[in-house]
This record gives sequence, structure tokens and C-alpha cells, in this order.
Amino acid sequence: MTILILGLALFLGVHSVRIVAAPFRNAQIAANEKRWKGLYSLIALVGFGLIIWGWILARPLAPQVYDPPAWGRHAAMGLVWIAFILLPTANAPTGRIKATVRHPMLLGVILWSAAHLLANGDLASAALFGAFLAWAVVDLVSAVSRKEPPPVVVKPRADVIAVVAGTALYAVFVLGLHRLLFGVSPMG
Repeated sequence: MTILILGLALFLGVHSVRIVAAPFRNAQIAANEKRWKGLYSLIALVGFGLIIWGWILARPLAPQVYDPPAWGRHAAMGLVWIAFILLPTANAPTGRIKATVRHPMLLGVILWSAAHLLANGDLASAALFGAFLAWAVVDLVSAVSRKEPPPVVVKPRADVIAVVAGTALYAVFVLGLHRLLFGVSPMG
């Protein structure tokens, strides 16, 4: 669990700088944006790698801390599909989904992590998905409090692209990539 927790601290820590130290972040970007983005990306990548490695190591030995509901796996399939649609929406031109949701990446992470908590009750999964859920909720509250103006819809077809791309990525994960990367098939 140590590797998993270290990965979570690095990954979620660097992704929390805007929440807890916005002036520091802004000063770093103003001083040297490329250096900031490079360091940020390196820390996030190392953290992400440690999260995956740590979860793979911890999960077989992790005790069961709660029994997920019988319907949890089925609900997870639908919630993760929606999350996979929201993820490309975040980086696409603004369509109706992005304009309505406002923070599709964070909502996608909330749905993804909640879905996995509905399907898994072991300690490693609870730590991983619980940490992501807590971080995404805090970041969403922080983002909403910044009161940024709503985005203007510029490309309605961006929604079609997001739905198609998200569904394709979801299918790739469900049909094999999830088992290959994490040793677990979401199909049961």
C-alpha cells in the first residue's frame, strides 16, 4: 500500500496546487511556463505510474473493508461509460455537453471513482478510488467558486466526437485493455 499511497500523494498533490496554492502556481507559470508544465507533467506521470504499480501490488493482499452492493458492478458499467464520454469532452472544443457540465473532467473523475467504489470493496480499491473521489469533489468546489464565465458553444459537433471517442475508448477498456493493464475484467 505504501507505493499506492506515495503515487496518490504525488499525482493528486500536483493536481491540487491550483486549489491550495494558486498564487504560487501562477508565479511559476509567469516565471517559466515550459519549466512548470514539464515539472508538473513529470511529477504527475511518476505518480500515475506508482498508482498503477501500487494498486496491482496491493490489491491481491488487500482485505475486504465493505461488501459492494449486488447491483454495483452493473451501475459501474454505465457510470464509467458516461465518465469516458466526459473525459474527451474536457479537451475538445466547446459543445453543448461542455457548456452545460462546465467541468467535464472533474465530473468524469467523480463518476469513474464512485463507480469503482460501487464495484470494489477491498482496501486498495477503497484507498485509490476514495482518494480520487475526494480530490475531484474538492477540486470541483474550488473550480465552481472561481466563478468563471460559462463557455460559449462553438462546435456542436464536438459532442458527437466526444460521445464516439469516449464510447470507443470505453469499449477498448471493457473488451480487454482493463484486464491487460490491471489484471481484472470489468465484465466479471
